[in-house]
Amino acid sequence: MLKPQQRDRKDRAQTQNPDGLTPAATRRDDAVLLVFPAEQGRSRPAVPDQIQDDEASPRPSLRARVESWCDRIELAPDLAADIGSRKWLRGLATMLGLSGAALALLPGFSAVEAAATMPLGASQQGEFRSQSIAPLALGADTGRHMGATPLVSPLTGAPERPTVQLTSTLGQGDTLPGLLQRAGLGSAEVAQVTQLVGQVVPAGEIGSGTQFDITLGRRPAEGAARALDSLSFRARFDLDLSIERGAGGLMAVRHPIRVDETPLRIRGTVGSSLYRSARNAGAPVGAIQSYLRAVDKYLSLDSDLRSGDEFDMILSYKRSAKGEREVGDLLYAGVARGGKPQLQLMRWGNDGQMFAASSIGQPRAVPIGQPVASTRITSPYGGRRHPILGYVRMHAGIDFGAPYGAPIYAVADGVVTFAGRHGGHGNYVRLQHGGGLGTGYGHMSRIAVSNGTHVRAGQVIGYVGSTGLSTGPHLHFEAYRGGRTINPAGIAVIQRPEIDGRERDAFKARLNALLGVTPGAALGSIEPVASDPVETTREIDKLGR
Repeated sequence: MLKPQQRDRKDRAQTQNPDGLTPAATRRDDAVLLVFPAEQGRSRPAVPDQIQDDEASPRPSLRARVESWCDRIELAPDLAADIGSRKWLRGLATMLGLSGAALALLPGFSAVEAAATMPLGASQQGEFRSQSIAPLALGADTGRHMGATPLVSPLTGAPERPTVQLTSTLGQGDTLPGLLQRAGLGSAEVAQVTQLVGQVVPAGEIGSGTQFDITLGRRPAEGAARALDSLSFRARFDLDLSIERGAGGLMAVRHPIRVDETPLRIRGTVGSSLYRSARNAGAPVGAIQSYLRAVDKYLSLDSDLRSGDEFDMILSYKRSAKGEREVGDLLYAGVARGGKPQLQLMRWGNDGQMFAASSIGQPRAVPIGQPVASTRITSPYGGRRHPILGYVRMHAGIDFGAPYGAPIYAVADGVVTFAGRHGGHGNYVRLQHGGGLGTGYGHMSRIAVSNGTHVRAGQVIGYVGSTGLSTGPHLHFEAYRGGRTINPAGIAVIQRPEIDGRERDAFKARLNALLGVTPGAALGSIEPVASDPVETTREIDKLGR
């Protein structure tokens, strides 16, 4: 009698096995495996290896169980995912454990025992040195040295070179006697050479970097300093000087160098930028800066110059027969428009000032400059309520707001008529200019000029402060005419001509000579003269001598 459950299982088995084969039921986990007996004459379907009966299959090996555990636990997960989770912490512990194991197994750096170095004698060391490669300064040589035999006898004294030629350079802050002593000259000859050189050119005028070609002869006695045979160097741009030994001892011999001093003239169109146009024309940077400073006192570089104007500058220039060239000061600065000169400035006088050709021999009105760098006016000229006294009175000047200690400049050339303490003005300076005009500068922190001093326009005469009746650092600027105060805004100074009479004629002659210079004429090479020796010997012929 079958139970209902068994009856249902049998029906299902018959349905799945229509051929009538009786399978043997084997239970594995939750699945029922049907095993067909081989006696029924049919081949059994292939059954996977893993589907075996638990009792029939062998027990897994330790390695398989460890691999299965590692696969299930996942000891090395991706540390970039699930940060902070239990799996992530497990992977971090794995990484730290492996790192610690690697550090624990790190090999040491203790010394390794090796065979002792073979001791070398003097002859063996010399043999090795003769075959080694080393700098000449460390005693390197070539060839194989042979050991000394009984046939070799030592010399009583080694011969020395008859002459020694060397080149010494005068360093920054160095002196000529120090250079000669380092070259190996004796103290007596050092003093004699210094005296001979000083008769031609002062030792202080020899520039640093000058090279001295020195030839030393034999020693007068054993252990003494070598005697000087000759010494030569470039004393000036136009002179080579040599000290040579003759029958009467050392003497100075001059070797003049022919120098051409034709000024260098550079002209061009202003274009969009005066500076870039001058650089494109080949003008040095220093010369352009001197040109701009000179022109800026007479023309506004922003508004008065146009793109079609022409600039003209002439520089002092030297070129020697040896090929050296030397650029000097700015001699002339000009601006032309439409072929007509608009401004002509030329350097004149011992102080090297630039003078305008149009103002020679006649006075002219020149606007005053700015007394301080700041243009902020805190109080204008006129009546106002005094900030300290508290009542309305005339403010006979202009107050410029400026920081404490800022420099104060003279607005025009003049003479200091007062410099000192002046009541409510505090530290005060008064200047007398041409045409009866005077200016005053008050509340200074410090005065930089003294009474009776001649000052130039733009010269520092003091520094901004708050002395006297003042509420803060500023400059009180006043102007006088005929002893009475006037409004300083927009005044001009009548400047008398500084070049007149015979000097004016010399100025014009010099100006005409400079304007006659052809642009770029100084850049050519110096033509040789008949007295100059011409080298005809080839360099290859000198090798056979």
